[in-house]
Amino acid sequence: EPLALHSSYDRGSAVARSLPAASIDYPALYGKYLNGLGRLPPKVAKPEVRLVKLPFYTTLDELLKPTELVPQNNEKLQESPCIFALTPRQVELIRNSRELQPGVKSVQVVLRICYTDTSCPQEDQYPPNIAVKVNHSYCSVPGYYPSNKPGVEPKRPCRPINLTHLMYLSAATNRITVTWGNYGKSYSVGLYLVRQMTSAELLQRLKTIGIKHPELCKALVKEKLRLDPDSEIATTGVRVSLICPLVKMRLSVPCRAETCAHLQCFDAVFYLQMNEKKPTWMCPVCDKPAPYDQLIIDGLLSKILTECEDADEIEYLVDGSWCPIRAEKERSCSPQCPILVLGELPGEEGCKPLGETTQFHRGLAPNGTGENGKAPADVVDLTLDSSSSEEDEEEDEEEDDDDEGPQPKRRCSYEKGLVSAC
Repeated sequence: EPLALHSSYDRGSAVARSLPAASIDYPALYGKYLNGLGRLPPKVAKPEVRLVKLPFYTTLDELLKPTELVPQNNEKLQESPCIFALTPRQVELIRNSRELQPGVKSVQVVLRICYTDTSCPQEDQYPPNIAVKVNHSYCSVPGYYPSNKPGVEPKRPCRPINLTHLMYLSAATNRITVTWGNYGKSYSVGLYLVRQMTSAELLQRLKTIGIKHPELCKALVKEKLRLDPDSEIATTGVRVSLICPLVKMRLSVPCRAETCAHLQCFDAVFYLQMNEKKPTWMCPVCDKPAPYDQLIIDGLLSKILTECEDADEIEYLVDGSWCPIRAEKERSCSPQCPILVLGELPGEEGCKPLGETTQFHRGLAPNGTGENGKAPADVVDLTLDSSSSEEDEEEDEEEDDDDEGPQPKRRCSYEKGLVSAC
């Protein structure tokens, strides 16, 4: 009869013990390292290149996210192709959009190029030797602005490149080839379906959402003129011109950037038109950035423009009120001192009004005739206030010469500064 084993030795009949894996906290047990090796960090998504928003372009669709242009060899001139197709909805948007000018639709497919930098939104920047080919035709790229200053390199306006007129507006695929110069800097390209806006549309949008209430503007004036205890100079008022610094015309839509520290405004109409042609978005008053999304319309100054039509300048006072500053009367152009007019006989009354003529006669006899009984020649003194003492000295010197030496040749009887009127 087999010997019976104690139950503690019967391993086969015992239930296998197991610990749930989820209950073990390995980081708590082993810290940040396991078997001496660092734990692998979780996979982090690579940051994407972002492009700045352009006021004159509203993005409808993103056809190609910003993608880096990777050189394929060591050559300086590289080519990067891209193939894509438009959806039926996108084609309809383009076909049904209005024309900004003949052959240019408001809904467009544009190519944007920038530096490959993920730290902040990037502005458009073209690589050297850029050329863009759409299907079988090359697309025009904005050229350089000529520079009038010596030693200053011409600048190139880097704008979105419109590809719409060279694309197949159908289900067919489009091929875009970007040729660029590889000189060490990295660039990225993106394709977008956008709607191009006009300056008039941006102005209407600004009038809708960008008007600052007159009371808020008045409070800002008070804050600007508030007495500073640390300052020894008290500001009692500040002058603001009603003339636009851009075009030297009276303001119609006064605006400025919220980030500007001044109260002076410029005209939103001309500011938007100028940036539509050449986008710089710089304040013409303080020469600091004034982007579209920071523009406001000054409600207080708009009210002043309607109430004050006969002045070109106003002054804001400490209490937030204002007063017009009208131009001073023009000073008289006529001289303030009396004028001695040619042709005036010296007399007790002094100067005569301009226009009266007088003749000076020298060597007149009491009967009005000359030394030889002939009518004297009329002469006019052009020197007027010349020193008489110098003339007397010259006459004395001539008399001395006559006494000492032989009789000189007969001299002209007219003195210096006298012109014969005959």
